[in-house]
Amino acid sequence: MRVILPMPGNEAMAQSIAQKLNVECGAIEWRRFPDEEAYVRIASDVRGAHVDVVCTLAHPDPQFLSLVFLAETARDLGASGVSLIAPYLAYMRQDIRFSEGEAISSLHFARLLSRYFDSVTTIDPHLHRIGSLDEIFSIPTRVVSASALIADWIGSRIERPLLIGPDQESEQWISAIAAHAKAPHVVAQKTRLGDRRVEIQLPDISPWRGHLPVLIDDIISSGGTMLAAADQLVDAGLGKPCCVVVHALFSNGVFEALQQASSQVVSTDTVAHASNAIGVAEILAR
Repeated sequence: MRVILPMPGNEAMAQSIAQKLNVECGAIEWRRFPDEEAYVRIASDVRGAHVDVVCTLAHPDPQFLSLVFLAETARDLGASGVSLIAPYLAYMRQDIRFSEGEAISSLHFARLLSRYFDSVTTIDPHLHRIGSLDEIFSIPTRVVSASALIADWIGSRIERPLLIGPDQESEQWISAIAAHAKAPHVVAQKTRLGDRRVEIQLPDISPWRGHLPVLIDDIISSGGTMLAAADQLVDAGLGKPCCVVVHALFSNGVFEALQQASSQVVSTDTVAHASNAIGVAEILAR
C-alpha cells in the first residue's frame, strides 16, 4: 500500500501524482502557533503503508522542521517506509568551500535528508562539481529529467528554434534537449562577477539568423544569466528570445524584467509560479 502526503502548498502536485499511480492522496493538518512553532498532524491512515511525502524545496528553511516532523510522525504511526518526492531540491549550489570557513551546504543538507527519509526523488538538481546525488546522499536517490518534456513543448510551439545554453556546464543538458527536439543549439560562455552579476559571451550565431532563439536554464533565481543573454541576442539581431526554465525560483522583480526582455517566459511546475506551462507529475509518477 502506498500513500502520497503533500506538504502545504504541494497539494495539486501530490494529487496529480496519486491519480496517475491510482493510489491514495492523504491529508495533513499544518499551522503555526503564535510563537511560530509548527503544528503537524497526519489526517490519513498510514499504518503499514509506504508514505511518499511531496514537497518542493524552493523555500527550504521555513519548511524543513515541518518536513522532518511529518516524516517522523509517519514512522511513529506505523508507516513501513517514508520517501521524499522533491520536484525541486534546494541547497545543491554550494558544493565546495570557496572561502575558508564556509559551510558546504549541499553535503550537510543531503546528510540531513538521508537521516529522515528512505529515498529521494527529484527533477534536474543543480549539480556542478558533483557527478551524482549518490556522492552526497547515503540513501537511494532518483533523478528524473525534464529535458524530453521541454523538448516536446518547444517542438510543438516554436518554429525554427535555436536552443541556447547559458554556460559551459549546460552543454550536456542542452544537447539532449536539442537532439530530442531536432533543433540546433549553441552554448554561451559565462563569467560570474557576483551573486547577481554575470558576463555572457555568445558564440558566432550568424549561421542561425531566421531562427527563434530559445534560452534554456535549469534554475532562474536572480535572473542575471538570462537577462544578460537576452540582451546579447537582441544586440546580435536575433530578437527577443523565448526563455524556458525548469525551476522558477524568481527573486523579486526578475520575472517582470524577463517578460520585458523576452518574447515569452515558460517554466515547469516543479515550483508553483505564473509561468508554469510544462507539467512534471507524469514523469514523477512514472
